[in-house]
Amino acid sequence: MSYGDGKGFPAVGLAHRVPDLGALELLLAVARLGSLGRAARELGITQPAASSRIRSMERQLGMALVDRSPRGSRLTAAGALVTDWARRIMEAAEAFDAGAQALRGRRDSRLRVAASMTIAEYLLPGWLIALRARRPDTAVTLLAGNSAAVAERLLTDEADLGFVEGLTVPTGLDTAVVARDRLIVVTAPGHPWARRRTPLSAGELASAPLILREEGSGTRQVLDAALGGLARPLLELSSTTAVKASAVSGAGPAVLSELVVGEELAARRLVSVPVEDVRLDRSLRAVWRTGHRPTGPGRDLLGLTRG
Repeated sequence: MSYGDGKGFPAVGLAHRVPDLGALELLLAVARLGSLGRAARELGITQPAASSRIRSMERQLGMALVDRSPRGSRLTAAGALVTDWARRIMEAAEAFDAGAQALRGRRDSRLRVAASMTIAEYLLPGWLIALRARRPDTAVTLLAGNSAAVAERLLTDEADLGFVEGLTVPTGLDTAVVARDRLIVVTAPGHPWARRRTPLSAGELASAPLILREEGSGTRQVLDAALGGLARPLLELSSTTAVKASAVSGAGPAVLSELVVGEELAARRLVSVPVEDVRLDRSLRAVWRTGHRPTGPGRDLLGLTRG
């Protein structure tokens, strides 16, 4: 806040009347070393740049601060007084910097991640192992749920960074695509679909009872959108692992991410059933509150997803 001079003219702000920290640091170095050249070398600047900075500070304050001669540089009486004030300012700046570093350290000591089930179970473990190697002192809390729950946790500040699988991102969140995925229809080898010679049609898939994730999950959103309406549930389960286990047991066909069934397909515990005219591709996204792009460990984790 600035105050007027009592005559109706606004006062110039402190930033225009007080030298910056770099200039004050230079003045203190000159006082300690007795030489503008040695002060410049200590601070990693050229002597002409140091001379220019001192002259600029003298013009700003309206007084001479340093007498320069072939024998070195000596503070004027005013310069000695300004140096005492500068020392107090630098001590306050160092305290400010130490406090800011402590705040950053406290912030960087934890990371709250919310992720939808497929990402939480099959992608995040590898990313978090890599983050641990980079930031061993950061404690990570992982909150797994469906895509709708992830969005809610971010919007209520219960999580710093989220990962979702759905088609849309709620208002209030920013997003970045971190991976691509495809849903496939799978069933146990004994199911009639496992012996089909032709792909399933969209109509056949839409009319068949399926083992599904619950509404609000990213997998369910993609499937419902691909079928142009709600898929028919034989079972609705809140875990990708539970859906897969039910399909392996022969309970019925399921729609799952390619990421989660590779081992079962290779061992023939599940069979992939081709489908025609149904788009089951999707993007996996990182999400965060609008205007709060991840910093610290959250930024590092986001970078690892693209590595």
